[in-house]
Amino acid sequence: MIIEVCANSYQSAINAENAGADRIELCAELAVGGITPSYGLIKQVTEKLRIPIHVLIRPRSGDFTYSRDEIQIMKANIALCTDLGVSGIVSGVLHSDGTLDRKRTRELVIEAGDLHFTFHRAFDWVTDPVQTLMELEDLGVDCILTSGGEQSAEKAINNLTIWKNKAEKCVIMPGGGIREHNAIFFKNNGFEAIHLSGIKFSKTLDKKPDISMNNPSYLRDDEMAITDPEIIRALIQSVK
Repeated sequence: MIIEVCANSYQSAINAENAGADRIELCAELAVGGITPSYGLIKQVTEKLRIPIHVLIRPRSGDFTYSRDEIQIMKANIALCTDLGVSGIVSGVLHSDGTLDRKRTRELVIEAGDLHFTFHRAFDWVTDPVQTLMELEDLGVDCILTSGGEQSAEKAINNLTIWKNKAEKCVIMPGGGIREHNAIFFKNNGFEAIHLSGIKFSKTLDKKPDISMNNPSYLRDDEMAITDPEIIRALIQSVK
């Protein structure tokens, strides 16, 4: 069984390799489901690690419906990953109605070339998982990361098993709520790979700061935080 660790930092990546992980998915900001890590982080990890590195290509938090400009950013990041020698890409695009954006996902698969391509947990938002699985196989996607349409993959074992049995080319990789106590459950049910972060928080400051840099109000799946030009214009007018 392949153990893929979602690594959110250089130290997480090193720890995963030292602990015996088979590969990592490198990303940033787990609190929002992950976004594309920085060039510097990708470069450092590819230079130091020996195990395969798959990189998350997601330009922002929120939904998985992207503009043409965002798709260009994603393609540019895939090209950078190719140049840096990563083994795989983790990405995908949906329409706002929960169906697969076949055209734009195909563009990303083509950009990735010979790299392993995993369709990420956007799969858990699709309206017809079986149909989407067939479409993704037709596009040449190698793997689907999914919690089975539930918050916890363990609770969705029936869905995951159905999809695994229907898949002819894609590996169905459970992810979501997997820890050391239940990993064997997925092996016993015939899955070839599992995905987890293995996160444990460690204290870095003696005292919690009075001013928090975290803002829960930005954590929204169905809305995007975007700079409003009217607000900026009004502010500039007020001071200039």
